[in-house]
Amino acid sequence: MDSQPNAVVTLHIRDDAVAVVRIQRPEVKNALNSAVREQLAEIFRALAGNERVRAIVLTGGEQCFVAGADIREFAEASPIEMYRRHTEYLWEAISRCPKPVIAAVNGFALGGGCELAMHCDIIVAGQSARFGQPEVKLGLMPGAGGTQRLIRAVGKFQAMRIALTGCLVPAPEALAMGMVSEVVSDERTVPRALELAAEIAALPPLAVAQIKEVLLLGADLPLDSALALERKAFQLLFDSRDQKEGANAFLEKRKATFSGE
Repeated sequence: MDSQPNAVVTLHIRDDAVAVVRIQRPEVKNALNSAVREQLAEIFRALAGNERVRAIVLTGGEQCFVAGADIREFAEASPIEMYRRHTEYLWEAISRCPKPVIAAVNGFALGGGCELAMHCDIIVAGQSARFGQPEVKLGLMPGAGGTQRLIRAVGKFQAMRIALTGCLVPAPEALAMGMVSEVVSDERTVPRALELAAEIAALPPLAVAQIKEVLLLGADLPLDSALALERKAFQLLFDSRDQKEGANAFLEKRKATFSGE
């Protein structure tokens, strides 16, 4: 069921099994406050179990994806206050979503906004998009994966430069270092993300889910363990109807129809 259009975070489920999640706080450049995080978590938990949905696009505004966390919420906070917020549980609703999540980024994706994009599986950036982790300029550091996801995406030397200086990374530079998946013209950002999502949504959902799970889990395992995980998932898929349908359609030179079974 689609959310109300006046909500801070809106949800629209399209006929092609793609869900579109949009953050709408333009007056503060879509800054992440507790209400936004809680709404995002609630939506992603619901989407995780929604069989109508096979892929998700997460986006913000045309001028700004998410400019960062809402500084007013933590400017005077104590360590225990920050601990008790347990925002990691809210972030986990996104990172643990079994459906492929595509971020469509226009404008600024800074601090928590950059971390939010990195929680996704694919990032489509507009030509004028800018990424960064400027927390150091506030006497802080990234606290929602901005060091750990970044170093895994771009390596030690680029991650150190970005996190230690708080510099802005233009979209073409982000693409060159492996920080984003694609760069398109600004007006094509959301349409391109929707195209990718629809393409994935039309594929066998069991295979898609296994690919995402093995890629993410295997990345932190020794190679031999990761390869064993891959083999087991590969073998498991031979019990699916979609695998038989895909093979038969290929041999019969026709288009496959996948049921998700």
